[in-house]
Amino acid sequence: MTPSPRVDVDSRRIIEAEEQHVAHNYHPLPVVIAEGEGVWVTDAEGKRYLDLLSAYSALNFGHGHPALLAAARAQLDRLTLTSRAYHNDRLGPFAAALAELCGKDLVLPMNTGAEAVETGIKVARAWGYRVKGIPEGQATIIVADGNFHGRTTTIVGFSDDPQAREGFGPFTPGFVHVPFGDAAAIEAAITPHTAAVLIEPIQGEAGVVIPPDGYLRAVREITARENVLFIADEIQSGLGRVGTTFACDREGVVPDVYLLGKALGGGILPLSAVVADADVLGVIRPGEHGSTFGGNPLASAVGTKVVELLASGDLQKRAAALGEHLEARLAELVGHGVTAVRVAGLWAGVDIDRAVGTGRQVAEQLLARGVLVKDTHGQTIRIAPPLVVRATELDWAIEQLKVVLAD
Repeated sequence: MTPSPRVDVDSRRIIEAEEQHVAHNYHPLPVVIAEGEGVWVTDAEGKRYLDLLSAYSALNFGHGHPALLAAARAQLDRLTLTSRAYHNDRLGPFAAALAELCGKDLVLPMNTGAEAVETGIKVARAWGYRVKGIPEGQATIIVADGNFHGRTTTIVGFSDDPQAREGFGPFTPGFVHVPFGDAAAIEAAITPHTAAVLIEPIQGEAGVVIPPDGYLRAVREITARENVLFIADEIQSGLGRVGTTFACDREGVVPDVYLLGKALGGGILPLSAVVADADVLGVIRPGEHGSTFGGNPLASAVGTKVVELLASGDLQKRAAALGEHLEARLAELVGHGVTAVRVAGLWAGVDIDRAVGTGRQVAEQLLARGVLVKDTHGQTIRIAPPLVVRATELDWAIEQLKVVLAD
């Protein structure tokens, strides 16, 4: 990529304008990104950076993937929005392709990941009342400690992150917390009023926390036996990130409901979905749920191409192989400024020794060396490059991290 020429660019002024006119709901790193191609981005002053965040896995296919851009450009010239008041010629093919990828019957399209989670909650409650026979208003959903499913008021109500919760109550009742990774705790928490278990197969925002082997299989067995829905939030972990199409595939598990988002829109526009069989998702009736933009033809065209890119399995195999390489390189750092690493495919949580600094400080120092990562929960940095990254690029990034840790 050849960066565009820039005249009189002042990143400081750009950042100041954003801080003055954009609500302070984020604390971004001090870089102004202007262009991107593949795994590399260029700032407003022409400096290049290796992107190891991928917009929290929304850019699994990299910046400006040619096939995805071509699908978007072709659709832009035809039709972008109809609302769901009418049919459009892109939604049906997209839903059919995504349902096949998931091995399910139906797709309910939305826009953001949080919308998919909210939709999944409504579906679970409706199923609980209309199919399982739970008394109206008494359905509960089991969730895991350390979860991150979004930032709507309902969702933060069952978060245990004080930063997400404090000052936003009162919260929606009906959620029961259990420790993440503890299937026995889920089994003990189930009552006749339990409609669903909602978990991330791997907790991303918590720092890429991977549950013990057999956890997902146990959750699947327990929920099936107890007539409870297993809802897997694969918004960050799904669509190739961990070396399989879905993180549940790592244990050969198929949940009742997939919640998908982020990479589903190809890094071009928001697209999310709830995917389940007809006996679950069929409980939703016309007028009970919807979205003006959900399932729009532009998003559907891009989403169809995303499914095509995943259908061969090549990207998943690539993520698995490169993930092994990444894990081996990161393991070298343990005891040398790093206290622990957790890796699943091309997704890693790296815990920074407090003697070195905070995760934020390490992220800022990596930024100065041309590597983009993001911190979480104080001492952890997350690594999630686009799946098209090369081993040599990962090696270069690890070398920059080594320098930062040594300094």
